[in-house]
Amino acid sequence: MEVRDAIEADAEALADLATGPPDVMRNLVHDRTVRVAEEGEEIVGFVSYDAERGTVHVTQLAGEQSVCERLLAEPVEFAKREHMAVELLVPDDEPGVQTAVEASGFAETGSGPQFEGQPTTRYRLEPGRAEQ
Repeated sequence: MEVRDAIEADAEALADLATGPPDVMRNLVHDRTVRVAEEGEEIVGFVSYDAERGTVHVTQLAGEQSVCERLLAEPVEFAKREHMAVELLVPDDEPGVQTAVEASGFAETGSGPQFEGQPTTRYRLEPGRAEQ
């Protein structure tokens, strides 16, 4: 599996993974850091994130559990270099993503907001603290 920066031409594949419109994914590629996982010529997952006020916020994560685990390493490594924490919300109906998040060392910190009626769980990782 190869991980690379997303480009605008990836919008259709990202939309298929995220079950969202391609225009939204095109905007995501321009507005956030987006990394995609490829196997051969196929995009099998992606992660988007941005940083604000000392925290890296993972805004989207899609793919199979092992792909999500690999993709989460991207914002976590960025957070380590910048001495920041990482946070994300995981929809409760995505157990594979939830398992990947927990396997990557994130701790559940409570309930998050609902998106389209779906409850979420909030997770946080402070990579610098684990090394001290």
